[in-house]
Amino acid sequence: MLYSPLDEPMGQQMTIKQLLKKSRSYRRFKADKPIDYDTLVDLVSITRLCPSGANRQPLKYLLVCDEEKNDKLLPFLKWAAALKDWNGPAPSEQPTGYIVILGDTEVSTTFGVDHGIVAQSMMLAAAEKGFGGCLVGSIDRQEMRNAFKIPDRFQILLVMALGTPNETVVLEDTKRPGETDYWRDADQTHHVPKRPLSELITNFDQEWLP
Repeated sequence: MLYSPLDEPMGQQMTIKQLLKKSRSYRRFKADKPIDYDTLVDLVSITRLCPSGANRQPLKYLLVCDEEKNDKLLPFLKWAAALKDWNGPAPSEQPTGYIVILGDTEVSTTFGVDHGIVAQSMMLAAAEKGFGGCLVGSIDRQEMRNAFKIPDRFQILLVMALGTPNETVVLEDTKRPGETDYWRDADQTHHVPKRPLSELITNFDQEWLP
């Protein structure tokens, strides 16, 4: 096993590696521990420090954290394609806040990797604050646009679902190449296989291969 939440340091500032381990894709949350609007604003404020292609800074953010709007947004998200028998979080385990990442086409018509950079930055900041989240790219975009009256000039790029995690996620080495689907055991612990380092580092100059 590469990582378990029991590995997390207690009562001390975490390193970037420790934050990365803690910042998993959580899909079940504690509904009785909400994330508030000011926390969402604080997460967005961090994105102002992030690099942006040509420094255009074309991203905007829709913040959602009240119960009525949470209930309206949730049906537009598709959860965990690898878990065939799971239709998403139960009412008592749903996210308590969302950040919808939008691309403003009046600033730029392309967004490169900007939304990936800011999304990961906000996920790490959320982990530092004791929250967790899941980045969702499988979205019913037109229905969401209609429901939240999002003008056509804004592309819906990603939705970050947030809250206090209510599940255990562990990292482990893949047992066989190519088997990277996440899964849950009988105790509902969420397992995430990761490719070993030997599969990641490549060298195309055969003369220099060991």
